[in-house]
Formats: sequence, structure tokens, C-alpha cells
Amino acid sequence: MATAPANEITRNGLWTNNPALVQLLGLCPLLAVTGTVVNALGLGLATLLVLLGSNISVSLIRHYVAESVRLPAFVMIIASFVTCTELLMQAFAYELYQILGIFIPLIVTNCAILGRADAFASKNPVAPAALDGLMMGLGFMAVLVLLGGMRELIGQGTLFTNMHLLFGEMARGWEWVVFPDYNDMLLAVLPPGAFIGLGLLIALKNLIDARIEKHRAATSPATEAGSKRVRVTGNIS
Repeated sequence: MATAPANEITRNGLWTNNPALVQLLGLCPLLAVTGTVVNALGLGLATLLVLLGSNISVSLIRHYVAESVRLPAFVMIIASFVTCTELLMQAFAYELYQILGIFIPLIVTNCAILGRADAFASKNPVAPAALDGLMMGLGFMAVLVLLGGMRELIGQGTLFTNMHLLFGEMARGWEWVVFPDYNDMLLAVLPPGAFIGLGLLIALKNLIDARIEKHRAATSPATEAGSKRVRVTGNIS
């Protein structure tokens, strides 16, 4: 199987085949924890680490695992990396780990991770598999952070609240009060706000894709109208 070029893998992960906006995978944690930027960034980094590690591991063992036990092996690999990520968060960002709660262990059931392991990492060498995991993870994290920023800004009028939970005491002053004396909009921080925000992001991506396609069609050379000469060989009876 021919390996896709690096620029195509990058474009697929960040835009064309984004796991959140196109594949619509991993929506449960995406919608549940994106009330603030720090929550979204914490979950995004955890998912990125698991995606990168599992893709590399699956690629390394792809020639040695029988077809009958392939999916159970992939799940065990993913679960191992999720456990490592949990332990790291407990050690270095315990308060954030408590806020994210059950959604860190639930990374094991994220279809985007198992899907990339089965569809790409199990069929490609280590370097492309690692790049695919990195780009898919960055694409997923970008959607998380954008949605978290939207909901925090509209819901509370601030950005980057409680960033010290992830980056330590140096980040305590990173909070940006965009709208002073803002009356909180409860809708934005509740589940309906998550659905509305994600719908707006998907609509924006579709609009940009349509504009790009329209521009490409307008600038591509038009096919000349008229009849074409056809060369016929052999005898015609």
C-alpha cells in the first residue's frame, strides 16, 4: 500500500478529514468539557498524547498481530496510553484531572483513536503513522480549544480562566477579562451551548470549503466547446 505524502496527511488531520468537524467522532467529551479553554486544552493534549502513542505502537506491531486479535490488541494499547496519561495528569495537573473526571478514562472509547489505529497506523510505517496521529490530534484539539474559547467568552465574558490548573502558578495572570461587568449567559456553558457552538464551527468549515471549491472551479481552465475530431483506424463496413 502506497503511503500518503506528508502534506496530504497534515491537511487531512487539520482540515479535510478533521475528526471533530468531518468525521464527527469523539463528540461526547468534546461537547461535555469545553466550557472553558483550560478544560478543552487539557482534554485535547491528553487525546493528542494517546493518539500519537497508539499510532506509533500499532504501526510497530502491525506485522506481528494476527487478524483475529487485531482490534483487542489495539484497544489494549490505547488503554495503556490512557492510563499513562491519567497518571501524568494526576501527578502534574491534579485539580484539572478532577474537573475533567470520567472523560479522561473515556478516551479509551474515543472512536477517532481506534479508527486511526485500524484505518491508517496498522497499514503504514512508523513515521507516517506518527504524523497522522499528531495531525489528527492537533485537529481535534484545535476544535476543542475553539469551542471552549467561544463558550467561555460568550458564557462568562473572559478567556484563559484558571490556566494555572494546567501550566502552574506562572499562568495565574493569564486570564483576560474581555467584557467587564458581564452578565453570564448560562446557555453557552450548558450542553445546548456546546451543540450550537459545534454546529456553527461545522457550518463555517462548510462555507469555507464551498468558497474554496467555487474559486477553484472559476480559475480552472474551461473545456473548449465544439465537436472533437475522432481518429478511426481499421476498415469500416
